[in-house]
Amino acid sequence: MQEPAILDSHLHLVDRRRLDYPWLSGAPLLDRDWLLETYAEEARRIGIGGAIHMEVDVADARIEDETTWVEELAASGTFPIRGAIAACRPESGDFPAFLERSAARDLVVGFRRVLHVVPDAVSQGALFRQNIRLLAGPDLPFDLCVLARQLPLAIDLVDSAPDTRFVLDHCGVPDIEGGQWDIWARDLAEIAKRPNVSAKISGVVAYGGAGWSLDELTRWVTYTAETFGPERICWGGDWPVNTLGGGLSTWVAATRAIFAGWSADERAALYAGNAARIWKL
Repeated sequence: MQEPAILDSHLHLVDRRRLDYPWLSGAPLLDRDWLLETYAEEARRIGIGGAIHMEVDVADARIEDETTWVEELAASGTFPIRGAIAACRPESGDFPAFLERSAARDLVVGFRRVLHVVPDAVSQGALFRQNIRLLAGPDLPFDLCVLARQLPLAIDLVDSAPDTRFVLDHCGVPDIEGGQWDIWARDLAEIAKRPNVSAKISGVVAYGGAGWSLDELTRWVTYTAETFGPERICWGGDWPVNTLGGGLSTWVAATRAIFAGWSADERAALYAGNAARIWKL
């Protein structure tokens, strides 16, 4: 039986000629261009039929330029880009005006501020939380990108904005290689109690170390999926970060194996249906 086509909810693209990426100098294994043509060639071969672009933490002054670039890529017809999750700075007083401009762009379907690259206090600030609450107006979700140790901070942020929808990236970034299960599992279960939070089954091959096995990965992925339930999870590739753990094809193959026992409807929801609903595609 043919597997359902995948809608990749987490695609990063990098073009250093077009945009500025200050963090790349500290990530030598990723410090190169990662272009749509390269992704598309592999994606088509493994059953990925479309993608949502995820912001790549460009320099602050280039955030809206990144969205413009992704709009151009989507219009090019190279590969179906169904939406863009744009970078944002909710700690800024300019956020309301930025939100108004961004929400008017058809391709923008959500926002993210990477929280593990800034002090923990940033997401606890009154202005940050006030601005996150504004996302409830246009009903655009906010992706939570936090380390496992920061899950309590994510819970606090969610509780401060009960009318905003959130998506937890990368299963909450568990330390799979280090086997740090107990606290992560407890905190993941706690954030999953919030009905306005969904979770991405995305990119965890990058956290398993060079010698990860399918059996090992299955434990963490299955726990996340069962904790949130089949209606509140979606699949994400996290290319090119997933190249640190085997790459896109390896991650797709692992996911197909892990969820082989799920029903056809549940797999269809995981691979595409839930993402289309979450981001209103």
